[in-house]
Amino acid sequence: MSTVIEYASSPIGEEAVLESEPFVPKPRRVNRGIVAAVLLLLIAAAGSWYIYAQGSEETDDAQVDGHLVPIASRVDGTIQAVRVDDNQVVKAGDLLVELDPRDYEVAADQAKAQYEQANAQLSAADPNLPMTRITNQADLASDSAQIAGAEAALASARLDLAGAVARLKESQAVNERAQADFRRYQMLIDENVVSRANYDQRKSTATAQVQTVAANQAAVSAAEKTVDQRLAQLEDLRTKLQQTQSSAPLRLAIREADIKSQRANADAAGAAYEKASLNLRYGRILAPVAGVVTQRSAEPDARVSSGQQLLMIVQTDDLWVTADFKETQLARMHPGQRVKISVDALHKDFDGTVESMPAVTGSRTSVLPPENATGNYVKVIQRMPVRLRFNSGQKDLDKLRPGMSVEPKVYLR
Repeated sequence: MSTVIEYASSPIGEEAVLESEPFVPKPRRVNRGIVAAVLLLLIAAAGSWYIYAQGSEETDDAQVDGHLVPIASRVDGTIQAVRVDDNQVVKAGDLLVELDPRDYEVAADQAKAQYEQANAQLSAADPNLPMTRITNQADLASDSAQIAGAEAALASARLDLAGAVARLKESQAVNERAQADFRRYQMLIDENVVSRANYDQRKSTATAQVQTVAANQAAVSAAEKTVDQRLAQLEDLRTKLQQTQSSAPLRLAIREADIKSQRANADAAGAAYEKASLNLRYGRILAPVAGVVTQRSAEPDARVSSGQQLLMIVQTDDLWVTADFKETQLARMHPGQRVKISVDALHKDFDGTVESMPAVTGSRTSVLPPENATGNYVKVIQRMPVRLRFNSGQKDLDKLRPGMSVEPKVYLR
């Protein structure tokens, strides 16, 4: 017999049926204010990052630079001693290398002796110039005095000549009268008018007057010759004075030229002595700057030539950074801007300043600069070396060395 079971419908049964269906959660409503706040925060962060990025420029193509001072011998010689070694710290003025000084000591002594000899010759020649002036003045005065005496003698001779001429004329007049009287007495004696004694007297007087005229004529001739002699002497003295006046400046110029030559010889000897003394001092090679020794090649007893490099000093107290920025990074960069310099070797940051802007790109100063005029030009962003200076007074600056890699960041504001 089959049994049929019937379930009566009831509210409890309906709830059971509903609980057996799968649960579907209701969708939650999104808060739009939170979304907007998140978006604003992201925009602000992006803007801040952009502003920060635009306020600085940095590069990893940079290194510490400094002066590398090559030390070379200024004279030929043999190395006597080397006082330093690689990586040794030296101060300015420290002795680095000594050359054998004996050859240069001999050369200096010889040059000194020649210099003293030249000075002695100059000292001996110096008094000759005033003596020459005095001699010239004395010669001129003497010649002038002689001319004055000759002029006086000429005037006296001319006076003597005038007196002789006057006496000659007087004797000639007396002679003419005596001759006339003699001729008259000669006619009278023939007529026996006058006595023989008067006639003889007139004859002797006429004869004497002829002799007197002849004597006076000879005196006039002698006086004329004396005048000619005095005139010739005067002309000779005047010519001598002219020669003295002409030659005196020449003698003085010759003496001055001789003294100048002696002075030039003394100056040349002095220069040679100074050079020999310098060569002797050059045998002691001193450090021109403070720094660290490197690349030492000098060895004792080695022969070196003038200009040969013996070692190098790295000047560590005057370092800077050469930062090769891209040309597109230099638009707002200028001297005086603040720089943070990260040194790889020390894991430390240093403060610095932009010291100067570059004058040329690195490619233009290379051994083989590019030639864009050939037609195969390819535009490439160029690097330009900017010089950055470390601020003084910072700790560990003495540990920096040229060639160390750094990463500088230049703050453009």
